[in-house]
Amino acid sequence: MIRTQVQLTDRQATELKQMSAARGRSVSALVREGVDQLLQSGESVSRGERMRRAVSVFGKFRSGRPELADRHDEHFADAVEHRR
Repeated sequence: MIRTQVQLTDRQATELKQMSAARGRSVSALVREGVDQLLQSGESVSRGERMRRAVSVFGKFRSGRPELADRHDEHFADAVEHRR
């Protein structure tokens, strides 16, 4: 294992210590678990899956912009270009 130093807010440190005591696990073990979850969540959703999810909500919300439907392709192309 590699030793590292992490700075937490007072609230984070307090709640993490309480969780550690309640679960009977070390603070270090809880931090490693949190890092694992963060790393896993970043790898588990591919760009294609994110795009599929985005496309699945098209038309479900109102923007308040009446020209949006007429200029959808332009707005979408602009949004995709800015994500790169």
